[in-house]
Amino acid sequence: MENIKVGEVFTISDENNEEQGVEVLAVIEMEGSVYAAVGFVEDLQEESEEDIDIFFLKVDEDGDFTAIASDEEFDQVSSAFDEIMQEEEADRSRD
Repeated sequence: MENIKVGEVFTISDENNEEQGVEVLAVIEMEGSVYAAVGFVEDLQEESEEDIDIFFLKVDEDGDFTAIASDEEFDQVSSAFDEIMQEEEADRSRD
């Protein structure tokens, strides 16, 4: 899973060991770690006005997705992705 790219689709297992397809929506590197914002493929394919659930996952040394360990780490990652999304929205509104 080296060099995760936006748009890539992966299969992960949820807490019930059911497999779910997720698509990478954004990737950032922070403090030496790589994080991915992902959404369920099924939700992304639906044409809906509703908000979709976005999850933040850490990429471990082996290139596998892992859960973010602490609330503090999650808050930092969430804030960083929010900044990216706001910048992208601002860029689109200028075009």
